[in-house]
Amino acid sequence: MDPEQFREAGHELVDWMAGYFAHIRDYRVFPDMKPGGLIDALPNAAPETPEPFKRIFEDFQRLVVPANTHWNHPNFYAFFSVSGAPPGILAEMLIATLTVNHMLWRSSPAGTEMEQVTMNWLRQWLGLPDEFFGIIYDTASISTLHALVAAREKYDPEARTRGANGNLVVYCSEQAHSSIEKAAIAIGIGQENVRKIGTDEAFRMRPDLLEAAIGADINAGKHPCCVVATVGTTAVTAVDPVPAVADVAARYRLWLHVDAAYGGAAALVPSLRHYMDGVDRADSVVMNPHKWMLTPIDLSAFYTRHPEILKRAFSLIPSYLQTSDDSRALNFMDYGVQLGRRFRSLKLWFVMRAYGREAILGMIENHCAWAREFASWVEADPRFEVVAPVTFSLVCFRHKDGDEATRALMDRINESGIAFLAGATIRGQFVMRLAIGNFQTTQDDIRRVWEFLRQ
Repeated sequence: MDPEQFREAGHELVDWMAGYFAHIRDYRVFPDMKPGGLIDALPNAAPETPEPFKRIFEDFQRLVVPANTHWNHPNFYAFFSVSGAPPGILAEMLIATLTVNHMLWRSSPAGTEMEQVTMNWLRQWLGLPDEFFGIIYDTASISTLHALVAAREKYDPEARTRGANGNLVVYCSEQAHSSIEKAAIAIGIGQENVRKIGTDEAFRMRPDLLEAAIGADINAGKHPCCVVATVGTTAVTAVDPVPAVADVAARYRLWLHVDAAYGGAAALVPSLRHYMDGVDRADSVVMNPHKWMLTPIDLSAFYTRHPEILKRAFSLIPSYLQTSDDSRALNFMDYGVQLGRRFRSLKLWFVMRAYGREAILGMIENHCAWAREFASWVEADPRFEVVAPVTFSLVCFRHKDGDEATRALMDRINESGIAFLAGATIRGQFVMRLAIGNFQTTQDDIRRVWEFLRQ
């Protein structure tokens, strides 16, 4: 493909992308297909000779798009709704064009320094202290893994060479994300050394039960090393009492990691900022701009006040990566598992500049207000009930006839293509989750979902 062919193809793709957003409500959110449908429709082997771009793009539209669950659809309400807004999408095109790997400063000064700038901007928006060091990973699961490695490094530095000692213990809410257990498995702490602490009536971690669990482990000869508090749990978006959890962590000198992957964006909104109280006392924090800040997936922002511990845990420099750059030349490869690093910060830079803090917080305020309104409709209908507090923009609700009726209703709307919702089991009850988060979602979209469910 020569430059002129590239130009022509690029214009065609951008025209399609613009049309996608203009007419996105014409698409089914969830595809009308059976598992294996796309596999059967595609050839069993790659072509031996070149195919024209026009044919490739036609097959994308004919085969791939109809088989896609449209996460960037305004009526996608499953899991945590996300937004890939146009400025970030255009930045992704530039990222792919440049194709840099900023593992070292010298391998891409722009990528390295842009990451420092954007992470500093975001840190200010989140209200975190100046001493927090920021780095971009791909997802919150990987950010949490790095937090646990840092905690292990602090309490058992010899684990790097001989493996974990099997006595380190990690604590989290029973509502916390499964990535905490996965990280414990991956780094040798073990799933059996993750304590899931009970929660109160609002699904928040109970500090008294946390302290009791720590005491029991100490008496049993274990070594508590880390507690994970969550701002916006996955199932119900509960917010753990971070100040009280921080007090417990301080008393026992534990590493405090705060998973604010979803709820951290609330810090931008003055009326919601209190949900981040106490986070400034954490040893590490994760927040995902790709969830509620218009940034195309994937971009996870990780902060720690102990970058020297993170570096000690991961810095391993073979001869072919040695460099003699000066003190301002940060090498991000020293602060994580990965060596290859995409220019992710560029899309965050585009988004933060294109929208500014006020537009983003206005969107978040609207989403939260619409979630409360949706909850009021549910509560007004005697056939339905809301089963968890509406903290942010997620509503957990169910049909009073029970799990089977709730599942059937959720399946019905998903199969219709009108919207896509996901479920969860909360304290033995199956619930539907309506998560509002797309930048094109409107109040009318949400009302249409409710009317479908109600009828």
